Amino acid sequence: MTIPTLTTNRLILRPIHNDDVSAYLSIWSDPEFTRYIGGSSTPSRDGIWHAMAGNIGCWALTGVGPWTVIEQVTDDVVGRAGLWDEPDWPGVEAVWFIGRRWWGRGYATEAATAAINWVFDIRPELGQVVSTIAPANTPSIRVAERLGMTLARTEFLHGSDHHVYAISRDEWVARRSQDRTA
Repeated sequence: MTIPTLTTNRLILRPIHNDDVSAYLSIWSDPEFTRYIGGSSTPSRDGIWHAMAGNIGCWALTGVGPWTVIEQVTDDVVGRAGLWDEPDWPGVEAVWFIGRRWWGRGYATEAATAAINWVFDIRPELGQVVSTIAPANTPSIRVAERLGMTLARTEFLHGSDHHVYAISRDEWVARRSQDRTA
């Protein structure tokens, strides 16, 4: 399977590389960054590598997955974003994990927008995209809302309650059309 590279105004979403381990380790070592995503212990290089391999595995098993997010101006790895799909999951999920150093720049919204555009373009049968977010994670809830997602329900996932935000294909297409005419 070939993982595409996506480009936005400020970012490059490219396949995950072995060279990303150090950058990911730095990002995932920040307790504030991992606060809502299971950051109870300090990650290790091998743990980061295994997580990266799992992300590549998502691509191989489902045809979608996360990308490494690169800031174009600096060529820095700023995080990981893209899509996630696993058995018994609420749906194809838009995910974003941008390092704290780059928070407040709109990178999560920009990367997720590119991923959602891409998946709706290549999967005509896909009716919606979701994002599962810990109820206390207000920054990610704001990203979901900026993407036009609304709270659909709460589900018990991976050991805790998560809000499931969703946007339908029709809602997404309408937003894209509105953005192009604005």
